[in-house]
Parts: sequence; C-alpha cells; structure tokens
Amino acid sequence: MKTGIKGVRRLSATAVTAAGAVLLTGTFAAPAQAAAPQAAPAKAAVKAAAPKAPAITAAGGFVMNNGNGKTAFAKAADSRRSMGSTTKIMTAQVVLSQKKLNLDTKVTIDKAYSDYIVAKTASSARLIVGDKVTVRQLLYGLMLPSGCDAAYALADKFGSGSTRAARVKSFIGQMNTAAKNLGLKNTHFDSFDGIGNGANYSTPRDLTKLASSAMKNATFRSVVGTKSTKQKVTTKSGGYRFMSWTNTNNLLGSYAGTIGVKTGSGPEAKYCLVFAATRKGKTVIGTVLASSSVANRTADAKKLLDYGLKV
Repeated sequence: MKTGIKGVRRLSATAVTAAGAVLLTGTFAAPAQAAAPQAAPAKAAVKAAAPKAPAITAAGGFVMNNGNGKTAFAKAADSRRSMGSTTKIMTAQVVLSQKKLNLDTKVTIDKAYSDYIVAKTASSARLIVGDKVTVRQLLYGLMLPSGCDAAYALADKFGSGSTRAARVKSFIGQMNTAAKNLGLKNTHFDSFDGIGNGANYSTPRDLTKLASSAMKNATFRSVVGTKSTKQKVTTKSGGYRFMSWTNTNNLLGSYAGTIGVKTGSGPEAKYCLVFAATRKGKTVIGTVLASSSVANRTADAKKLLDYGLKV
C-alpha cells in the first residue's frame, strides 16, 4: 500500500494527461485550439470612417477647432497674401482693446472720410458728413457693409497725433503691435481698411488666430453675428436719421450655426472670407484667401465648415 501511494505522488508531481488537459506540477493548461480571427483594431475602424478632406478653389485655406486650437485643414496656410477687407477684423480688435473705451462716444463724420471713399472707389457705410455716430455704430458700419469710411473714422478717432495723417499712422502702428503680440509672424498692415500700399498681408492661419482672439470680445461677437441692423444716428442739425446696414457675409442665414466673421475682396486679394460656426457645442473657425468668386468663396467656406465640424 505504501508503494502505491508514493507512486501516485510521483505521478502528480510530473504529469498526468487526461481528456486533453495537462496537469503539470499542480498547474492546469487548457487544450490547444486554433486561434480565433482577430477583430480589426478600433483605431483603424475610426480612421476608415473619417471624412475625406475637401478640395477648395481658394489659393489658401485653414480651419481649426476653436476650443482646443487643433488644426483640421490647411492649404498654403502660411503663405502670405493680400487679405482685402478681412483687415477690418484687426481694425475692430484695436478699437475694442482701447483703455476705458466708451462705445457710446459720438464721432463726427468728416468730409475727408467720404472723399476717401470716392477717391478709392471703396466699399462704404454711406456715412453722412456732419452726422454724429457712436463708436458702437461705427463698428457695425465697419463690419457689416465693410465701410471704409467707418474704418477711416475709427482710425482717426483712436490714433494719436496732431494731424489726421499722424493719427492714421499711429492707428496702423497699433494694428501691427497687436499682430506682433498675438504671434502673427506672417501678418503686416499698412492700411486701416485693407486698401493697402504693397505691404498689407496675412495668411489663412494668422487670420484665423486673429479672428479667434477677436471673438473673445462680446461686442465683436455681437456685431459680426448680426445679419442686418438699423441704427439711429444724430444729424448735424440735431435731428436724427436711420442707417440700415446688411452683412456682406452671406453665410449668416444660409449656413446653420454661423456666428461670423468677415468678408474681403480686391483686385489682388480676390475673394476672401474669415468664417466661424458653432454646432452641438463645437466651434470651428477658419479662413479662405484668394478664392475665384463670391460663389466659390462661399462654397469653399461651407466645405471647410462641414469638414471641421465632423473631424
């Protein structure tokens, strides 16, 4: 009997094979089976489902997630180009950054502003000489109909110097200082409205960053998100008149969730648009520069918004 017990112990200490299972020094090992086919990695499935990046007619384009700054799309994003009236985003930014700014301060419309419009064949807010218009109203005239007369009035008001020329130069200097402070290395201004003198340029990436910064200001957001407005201004005689302005950004009302920002155009700039939209709590912001027509500019922006909101 003793010999039998020892024999069993020796067997359990080595190996016993039974019913396809192996007991080895007290350890159970499952019988070998054919490997089950592996499921495709989740990451690969997500990648396959990602939308295809759009093709745009604009020479340059950029879109980012405004929440985290992540780039969604870039095409010649750092190539310097004329930006037309998208310049006025910085005009508004500089005005709104003034210390102790009173938006209800009235500015008298000078003949020089209307003369400038005529001389440059520039876009106009149709301001009337002698009228007293508030700074807030000038911002609407600047950003909705893209009034170069409004831009001139604001530059003259918020620049410093004893002459109009000096004040305008000072204001443009403030624009360039603001660009430097925002880290816009490929941006330079030589005008207050985008009618440049050979050195007024930016890039899709820089303009998008500028707009993102400007949109932090509640007044700016309110202005650029307005499709049309009717403003009561004081006349030279002390009476009043109404000024009606419609936004040149036709994404407002045609693309759900649009919250801004600014159009631009010109012989060199062609057709430009800085745009932003919010859907389901996600905000994307971007720029197209040098598109071939108003229709293509709008189509390009919509493509990039669709893409930016999906990725």
